Amino acid sequence: MRKLIGYTILMVLVLVAALAAVQDRFDYKIRNYFFSGFTGDSAALAKGMKMCEDLLATNPKDAEALVWHGTGVYFQAGSAFQKGDAQTGMQLAQRGMKEMDEAVALAPNDLGVRIPRGAFLLTASRNVPNPDRARPLIQRGVLDLEKAYEFQHDSLDKLGTHPKGELLLGLADGYTRLGQPEKAQPMIDRILADMKGTRYEASAILWTEKKSLPPDKAGCLGCHMGN
Repeated sequence: MRKLIGYTILMVLVLVAALAAVQDRFDYKIRNYFFSGFTGDSAALAKGMKMCEDLLATNPKDAEALVWHGTGVYFQAGSAFQKGDAQTGMQLAQRGMKEMDEAVALAPNDLGVRIPRGAFLLTASRNVPNPDRARPLIQRGVLDLEKAYEFQHDSLDKLGTHPKGELLLGLADGYTRLGQPEKAQPMIDRILADMKGTRYEASAILWTEKKSLPPDKAGCLGCHMGN
């Protein structure tokens, strides 16, 4: 679970970086608390959750606060499962999912909402052993990244290597896991055409050979390498 959440943090961080930089954006204020919390700093997570809760107390329909709070609740579900409290874990997982879904329903065109949910769910789905239960998580995640791709399609070349590669490769991997390689292929083709010499090209070549990718080649590449 710890490895899963660490991967989630990095993927969320990379994809959120693809959004336009606005200094007073809510995610700028709280995301580091969540990132620290997801890697074991319970006090930081509590602070981030409290900031979301304070904002939601004044505006229950604040979609960004709701989606981030939902990821925190879902994380808490994993902790409950690890302690053997399956009932609490299931309740928290359902509540976290409900909050994330409500946030997207409130702001379906807000990438500050769609990207955190999509990145989180695509990663969380890897920890669900039952394919039938994992599939809805993958589907939600893909829908969110599709929205990000739709909004940024005409300006992808203006994105840095990392956010561009994460978006394209994340979609390719999501489509592949849904059994839709025909949708993954255009994403792979664009990586091969535009991202020569990068780690993303290496993953795209591997996908071309295997028609699938292992988790460590499917995203979050070069997060600490400045690629």
